Amino acid sequence: MPSISIITFNCFGTPTPRTQRRLLTLADALNKSAADIVCLQEVQAHVYRRLFVRACHTFPFTAAERFIHAPKGGLLTLSRLPIARSDYTLYRNRGNIHTPALADWILHKGVLRVATEAHGQRVIMLNTHLSANYRGDWQAENRYVREERGQLQQLAEIVTAQDAGAIVLVAGDFNVPRGSALFQKFLQASGLVDPLAGDTRPTYRRMPGMPARFAMPIDFALVRAPRLPGLHLACDFRFANQVSLPGGVQSYLSDHIGLELTVTWGES
Repeated sequence: MPSISIITFNCFGTPTPRTQRRLLTLADALNKSAADIVCLQEVQAHVYRRLFVRACHTFPFTAAERFIHAPKGGLLTLSRLPIARSDYTLYRNRGNIHTPALADWILHKGVLRVATEAHGQRVIMLNTHLSANYRGDWQAENRYVREERGQLQQLAEIVTAQDAGAIVLVAGDFNVPRGSALFQKFLQASGLVDPLAGDTRPTYRRMPGMPARFAMPIDFALVRAPRLPGLHLACDFRFANQVSLPGGVQSYLSDHIGLELTVTWGES
C-alpha cells in the first residue's frame, strides 16, 4: 500500500558538552529509520545544521531558511523524497522582547513548508516550533497564551490555504498541551486530525527542579488528508529511552520525545 512516514523531534540542538555526540547518535538512528521526512526543531546553530546535512546521508534533500546564527526558527527538514519547493513564513507575533520569550523572538520562529510527492500523491509538510509558555499555565489569559493563540491562528490559516488535494502534515513542538482549549480550537480551525488524540503521555522531559505541570504532551504530528481509499494513520513515540553515546555515556537524545507518524492509503 502507498504510504508516507515522518519523524518529528525537538533535538535540543543547543551548545552543551554532549550536543555533538547526541546529534551524531540521532543522525545514525535517523539513517536507520524508515521515515521519508524528518522535521527537526531547535537546530540552534549552523554548525549543527551542517552536522545533520552531512551525517544524515540517507536523506539527500534538505530545507531550512538561512539566517544569521542558525536556520530560522531552528527548523530543519530532511527528506528522502525530492523537494519540489520550500518556503518559510514568520510568525507575526513572536513575543515580548522584555520577557524570557526574547530567545524565541531572536530565533525568528515560524513555519517551514516543504512540497513533495509520495506515490503520485501531493504532500505538504509543515515543520514548526511555537513560542514557549514560561508559566506552564495554559488556562489563564497570560501573555504567553495570547502569543501562542496568535501563532496557532496563523498556523491554521497556513494549513487551510494548502491545496485541498494534498496530504498536509503538520509537525513540531507546539509548546501547547493536548487537551487544552487552545489546542482543541486550533484543530477545529485547521481541520487537522491528531492521531494520538486522548494520549496524555508527556513528550517533554522536564529538567530537575521544574514543576510537574511542565511535563505535558506538547509535540505533535497532525494530518489533513483528502478522501483517499483505505486511509489509515499510525503514530507513536520515538527516542523515549536513554541510548549509549560515543564514549559509552548513557544519555537521552533530547529533553523531548520524538514522534513517528505513518499515513497509508489505497487498497490492500
